[in-house]
Amino acid sequence: MNRPLSRRTFLRGAGVSVALPLLDAMRPESGFAQSRPKRPPRMIFIYIPNGVNIVRWRAKGEGPDWQFGPTMQSLQPLKEDVCVLSGLGHPRGIGGHEGADMWLTGVDLKATPGYDYKNGVSVDQAAAAVHGQETRIPSLQLSRNNGTGPPMHTATLSFNREGTPLPAQNNPREIFNRLFVDGAGGSREARKQRFDEDESILDAVLSDARALDRRLGTRDRRKLDEYLTSVREVERRVQRGRSWLDVPKPQVDARGLSLDAGPNDHVTRPWFHTMYDLIALAFQTDTTRVVTYELGREAGGGRFQEVGAGVQHEYSHHGGDQKMLATLARIDKFHIENLAYLLQRLKSVEDGDAPLLDRTMVLFGSGMNNGEKGAHSPKDVPLIYAGGRALGMKTGQHLKFPIDSQPQSNLLLSMLSRMDAKQESFSDSTNTLPGLT
Repeated sequence: MNRPLSRRTFLRGAGVSVALPLLDAMRPESGFAQSRPKRPPRMIFIYIPNGVNIVRWRAKGEGPDWQFGPTMQSLQPLKEDVCVLSGLGHPRGIGGHEGADMWLTGVDLKATPGYDYKNGVSVDQAAAAVHGQETRIPSLQLSRNNGTGPPMHTATLSFNREGTPLPAQNNPREIFNRLFVDGAGGSREARKQRFDEDESILDAVLSDARALDRRLGTRDRRKLDEYLTSVREVERRVQRGRSWLDVPKPQVDARGLSLDAGPNDHVTRPWFHTMYDLIALAFQTDTTRVVTYELGREAGGGRFQEVGAGVQHEYSHHGGDQKMLATLARIDKFHIENLAYLLQRLKSVEDGDAPLLDRTMVLFGSGMNNGEKGAHSPKDVPLIYAGGRALGMKTGQHLKFPIDSQPQSNLLLSMLSRMDAKQESFSDSTNTLPGLT
């Protein structure tokens, strides 16, 4: 082509149009040239922003002869269901506020030529690719902040195969309606018509996009392929939505759930408990098997009036100040108490011949270690693993590894394998994590 494409170029067909992403060709200087088990596994990843008071977090002892650190004492009744992990981290991390962005991907965010930021698939989405066709919702993304957030300060932990962030939800009532309320989003007839319309739009867009592809250069073809992949994912969601139209949603009693908690309430105990209740209900009803939950955005984290604390991020830059460290420890303790609530909730639900917790893998922690002086290091990050004993996971121990000897991706690969999503490697993994499986 001798002329650049207009930025207002659309993919058209059947009387509809969809805008294109920004392509190099739009710039004036462009030259152009098997069956699932009856009782399925589940997994949830829960992220603490801005790190923790690592001194009061650290477990004492190793292997089966160990004790919780002061911050984690509320987990004592669940000790046999928990494994504290020390020494792990993402070798390709640079530190700073990128922890949540790469916590479940392990990707060097600045390594792709031509991109200032390029992520990869997160481990939850690798699992959702296996289980998503069998549940109403392939994966559930939750966060204190709605949407995706900006790069390096993401509001979600989930990224698709192209490294595109998947938006998270933070409104309990909207989440409840999505999970359990028939008719949410319009009548069955209205929803069916919308699905039909969406499918015809996607068919038209795909046809026009293939024609455009033949006119583009190599770099633009790559960008267009990423765009088409996203369109195909939308199409699969549409088709999946159609298949669930005639399947009644599970009947769940909403009494006792604080469904009207708003954004200003996000760091209160009732809001956390409601979000954890919704997760447990989603697992219990097999509405989804994969959940990510970011408790707050890096460089933020919200205010914690219940524990007499301001914005969490401020305390991550403690510089060794003992008063700031003490406040950070109170926030950590608050998070651990809420985690204990979730684990007890999962343990109280029978899932066939075992508690639901025994078929649910829970990873809780942060992507940064503030150390004793307030640095944001990607090494020896605070991690707690829980549950999954019926899946072959070994808990009731403290696994302590030499720093830099085990990438966190080894842990993610171990969890992925127990989701029947076995693959030889994940991200920069070198093997599964010794001692956990």
